[in-house]
Amino acid sequence: MQYVKLGRTGLKVSRLCLGTMTFGWSADTPTSFAIMDAALDNGINFLDTADIYSRWIDGNKGGESETIIGQWLKNKPRHQIVLASKVRGRMWDGANGEGLSRMHILHAVEDSLRRLQTDYIDLYQVHWPDDDTPLDETLAALDSLVQSGKVRYIGASNYPAWLLLKTLWVSDVRRLARFECLQPHYSLLHREEFERELEAACRDQQIAVIPYSPLAAGFLTGKYTRDNQNADTTRAESGLIRRLLSSEAAFKALDDVLHIARAHHVPPAHVALAWLWSRPVITAPIIGARSVTQLQELVGAVDLQLNDDEINRLNSASEKF
Repeated sequence: MQYVKLGRTGLKVSRLCLGTMTFGWSADTPTSFAIMDAALDNGINFLDTADIYSRWIDGNKGGESETIIGQWLKNKPRHQIVLASKVRGRMWDGANGEGLSRMHILHAVEDSLRRLQTDYIDLYQVHWPDDDTPLDETLAALDSLVQSGKVRYIGASNYPAWLLLKTLWVSDVRRLARFECLQPHYSLLHREEFERELEAACRDQQIAVIPYSPLAAGFLTGKYTRDNQNADTTRAESGLIRRLLSSEAAFKALDDVLHIARAHHVPPAHVALAWLWSRPVITAPIIGARSVTQLQELVGAVDLQLNDDEINRLNSASEKF
């Protein structure tokens, strides 16, 4: 496995990050343990979760993924694992049960630490913006967590460029910990949102980028075809999948991915991930897995390097996205 610095920090992370949204949802506890064991065995030291995973499932209350990770983590070398979690979503009833207020953040981090069975989180990220809370309140709360040692670094997810840069300005002026990492939605089939402004901002400010849904909700694995559009029932209601399945341009881009994959004798997902690493600011795409087999199909992607012609071909095929 290859390792790279997380932005301008000294922290080194694997070039693949294991996303754990499936834990407690489509992967039960024993399966989740096996996936994390396989990830660690393959050199993946970077795990990403969130407190709300997976509150949206009937019978769940949130924190399921963190709880499973905590049960696994207590028997592992904590110092060898880079653990990331997120805060923002609703976790309890009442006016302060969600958001990025100081009250919610300070309460939520204690809950996350308890579920994760650890005394610190390496990367604590705000899951999406909170328009009802001033930036300086949010950043001051996060800074206090860094100063106390409960959090090592902070980051943001789903922030537009203007707001990301504004947070950096507030942190600079008030001498607070700043966001060192951004988690955007970015893939070969979802480019404009990130490339329009965020890519240049992250490059200029040396912000690490760990994109989620790098395989376009599984579309770029090749499991969906023009004739078989029901390959994954757990994704059937995904708005992204519905849009891609109805897009001939998406299937034409997939055709190019498949062609390049056959030339290299690798799975199509390797090509989609290698294209991401060809971009100048990508640190570690976040991959998800519901089984050890799915994980093992992805770890070899770090060894694939695309040539300029292949990158240009993929860029041209996906320019509409």
